[in-house]
Amino acid sequence: MVRKKVVVLGAGRVGKAIAADLSEDFEVTSADINRDALALLSSRYRVNTRITDLGNLEAVGDAIRDADLVVCAVPGHMGFNTLKTIIESGKDVVDISFFAEDAFDLDELAQRNNITAAVDCGVAPGIPDFLAGYFAAQMQIKDFEFMVGGLHFGRTGPAQYLPTFSPSDVWEEYTRPARYVRDGKLITMPALSEPELVEFEIGGHRLVLEAFNTDGLRSLIRTMDGRIPNMKEKTLRYPGHIAYIRELQETGKPWTPDTWKPGDDEDEFTIMRIHIHGFESGLEKKFSYTLFAGYDKEAGISSMARSTGFSCAGVARCVLDGTYKHAGISPPSAIGAAPGCLERIFAHLRERKIVLERHDEV
Repeated sequence: MVRKKVVVLGAGRVGKAIAADLSEDFEVTSADINRDALALLSSRYRVNTRITDLGNLEAVGDAIRDADLVVCAVPGHMGFNTLKTIIESGKDVVDISFFAEDAFDLDELAQRNNITAAVDCGVAPGIPDFLAGYFAAQMQIKDFEFMVGGLHFGRTGPAQYLPTFSPSDVWEEYTRPARYVRDGKLITMPALSEPELVEFEIGGHRLVLEAFNTDGLRSLIRTMDGRIPNMKEKTLRYPGHIAYIRELQETGKPWTPDTWKPGDDEDEFTIMRIHIHGFESGLEKKFSYTLFAGYDKEAGISSMARSTGFSCAGVARCVLDGTYKHAGISPPSAIGAAPGCLERIFAHLRERKIVLERHDEV
């Protein structure tokens, strides 16, 4: 049987995980300008490589010419224009670039070209949105909140933190105003605001983290408007991180992505908690999901890359085999609401040892 062709744009930490995952079942080509990253990827996995300047949109068009599906895993500042190029090229796409622009500005273009364009299909945004879409189709959700963070054991780096994804995108989280929904009204607050301490139990050990507002609801603000009256997302870090970032912002101290660049072999983890409260058939329901993922030392893939990349790969499989097809921009909540998709994606995550545990309170 002829294997379908997938082109993954970007061979960074997450792009590497996606290419490795999909190479098990598809003919995968990884495109990037970084020769070392491509060489490392092809030495470990059955992945073709193509040296491509992803900042050159004409080169991007050439790289994806023969693809059955494109995965866009470029940095956020490149994401919107890259996604537009993919859609104009007539290719179905799953995107995790998490750009600041509104993906729905490309909805008409995607519909006109009959393209399935799934966006924000990572760990968060991604997994919480899948759940929001899935449960909003079954019950009346009153409150929806999630907290997520990627952290290193041992509290390494500036203010006890090193980025587990693109450092420039991390900094964007700390500067972009945070939006959430309260009583059906959109609230805008500064990033890093409304801090609180949150307790987790990991392997029998108590872990206290600092949670603060960031702009992580993204498309949920639009897709769940009028359906979920209270929605909020917060980022998790070790206590003291907010004070450090605010000092950088207030004093104008120099900051570059390289100052926060962790090594590829540093032990780290991704943690997330999702709370859902509402009513189903008149009965009150209150439950939560927790996720804890660790670094895969053998494969050399970080927890954030695993949880983000394997979520994306699960969506890619749904698009490739026709489980999910929709002409236009598809936010992850729409994918979660589509028959069979949430189960398929979560089963794929479990196979990769990314497990979400449900805890019912009512």
